[in-house]
Amino acid sequence: MATRARKLDKSVHSTEQAVFCELMIKARKTADLTQHELAKRLRRPQSFVAKYEGGERRIDVVEFVTICRAIGADSTKILKILKNAIRGSSSV
Repeated sequence: MATRARKLDKSVHSTEQAVFCELMIKARKTADLTQHELAKRLRRPQSFVAKYEGGERRIDVVEFVTICRAIGADSTKILKILKNAIRGSSSV
């Protein structure tokens, strides 16, 4: 029996994207870093961090892993939390 997948919402304003942004903010704050400090570690402008944390910009998987490494966060743990949050908010 095939599992029916839900339509992928690529909007930066989706509920799932908002959850992801909150997880990334929490991870940065847990590392006790400001946006500026993280941006410096990433060799990116502070606006890069502000835009993905604020939901204006999506990040790809390579950027996600790089950010997690820069803050010392477990990318697998963050994805597991996101997966559970998405599962709880939808009928996939």
